[in-house]
Amino acid sequence: MTDDQLIARIDKLEERSALQENTVDELSDAITDQWKLIDKLKREISRLTDELKEVEANVGQGERREPPPPHY
Repeated sequence: MTDDQLIARIDKLEERSALQENTVDELSDAITDQWKLIDKLKREISRLTDELKEVEANVGQGERREPPPPHY
């Protein structure tokens, strides 16, 4: 193998390595964004669950439903 062939091969390997590194960085960023979204959604679900429990507790203690109007 000549020096030119070796240099071309090394250049090609370096190019592939740089592309793979870029892909890994992009995937890492995507995973980070997904985890942030998952954490946000977990907090929202927890908040909604607490709110629903509060509403359910208040329904039993609240006033009775109004009777239907006379025309029913």
